[in-house]
Amino acid sequence: MRIRLNQEYRAKIANRMRVHLEQEDTQEKKKYDEMKADQIDLNDKAWKVAETIVRRHYTDDDVAKAYYLQNKFENVSTIAKDSCFHFHYQGMKEERDYDNNVKMVPSTIEKHFDFRLNGSLDMNNNDSYNRGENEYGYALYRDELKAQEDCNPDINVEQEGKDSNPHWTKYKDNNNKYLGSDDNGYGKQWNEKYQLDLIGRDYCRDRSIACNEEEFNFLITWKQQKGQFVMAHYKWIKSILDQMKEIKVGLKGYKYLDEALELCTELGLNITDAEIIRTNSTGLVIYNPKNLAERIKGMKNKHVDRKDKIKARLLYEKQQAENSLN
Repeated sequence: MRIRLNQEYRAKIANRMRVHLEQEDTQEKKKYDEMKADQIDLNDKAWKVAETIVRRHYTDDDVAKAYYLQNKFENVSTIAKDSCFHFHYQGMKEERDYDNNVKMVPSTIEKHFDFRLNGSLDMNNNDSYNRGENEYGYALYRDELKAQEDCNPDINVEQEGKDSNPHWTKYKDNNNKYLGSDDNGYGKQWNEKYQLDLIGRDYCRDRSIACNEEEFNFLITWKQQKGQFVMAHYKWIKSILDQMKEIKVGLKGYKYLDEALELCTELGLNITDAEIIRTNSTGLVIYNPKNLAERIKGMKNKHVDRKDKIKARLLYEKQQAENSLN
């Protein structure tokens, strides 16, 4: 006798499929993993550049004198540890004259660089993803957050395009609490690693420090690479969410458990009806499991590199030439 699907079985199968899709070795996941492995080294190299700039301006001897005065006099507060900086160099920027002609004029080029775990990023203007705070930490410590019962490092991707809601707020708050801040958790460990003694006011924007153009551009690239890593996390999870959307539509359309299990098998997940039954809506279209599986498979590995594009083009031109001879 065929076992009918119900809401509980559909939810169990969907959860198993989500885990399976996250474990698949896709191009999206590979890019995320590769970029994640580079993050500590990227931050360390950028920090060495920042430290060189700062110590060129505020020497070790200056820092020692500032601490001496601050410790001697109660009304002196002139030095503190910080992780964010404004750097600038004297360069050229584009302007237009009264006749709308382009001209280059001398200008101070300045940018804010924040080494804290929740520091600002540079994102590609063509990327529409509107990330939330701590997105870099969510991507970097994804495994650690996933291991916590009430945390979800993918929550901002899952809630993309939606208004703020209690579900979203709950998981963001739990994520941020687990990651910690200046006083606890990963945030404390991270921020203490990237700190320097700085002389001046409390706000980094009040003390822009001069650097050269090469140093400035190196740090710009570092911020962009952090943004690219966040986008790699986004694109990987978005690919999984797109597949899950199709899977859930298919599951709603199936009446029997064996149909859902056939879909799982076609997608590379082998589970039995006993596993679904013993573990703790109707669609308008009934999807054939094999066809639906092929459609879902087509949602991953979308990236085509230049080598494959050239190969495909040469094959196309060869086929066109053969057709013209016939």
